[in-house]
Amino acid sequence: MIPERLMRWGQENPGKLFLIDGAGAIVSAFLLGVVLVRFEDFLGIPLTALYALALFPCLFGINDLYSYLNAGKNPAHLLKGIAILNTFYCFLSLGLALYHYEKLTFWGWAYILIEIMIVASLARFEYTVAQRLRFNSGTK
Repeated sequence: MIPERLMRWGQENPGKLFLIDGAGAIVSAFLLGVVLVRFEDFLGIPLTALYALALFPCLFGINDLYSYLNAGKNPAHLLKGIAILNTFYCFLSLGLALYHYEKLTFWGWAYILIEIMIVASLARFEYTVAQRLRFNSGTK
């Protein structure tokens, strides 16, 4: 359950949600594409999977910047879009982890699952805010 105070903040500041999402995407891309590649053996996540996973947050960061700059036009639609993209990313991450399950170490699984929990929580929040914005504006 998302606290009502947080929901109100999200509805009042949809543009800031894109900045938060974009900052998270940049951190994720940096971790996956720069930091974690140095720990491939420790994590068991192959380089190709790390680079593939790093590509999506880069694209999401660009989308978040676009959405931030255009949030005044239709924030509910844009928030719903990034929530769907984040959900897709969670499934992609889990799919790649399962595909490489024999190679992943405990720490590799820990990283993937923690990232999925964070991104999925943010996606749920974004989607719920988008639904409320749509309901309050009277559009469906």
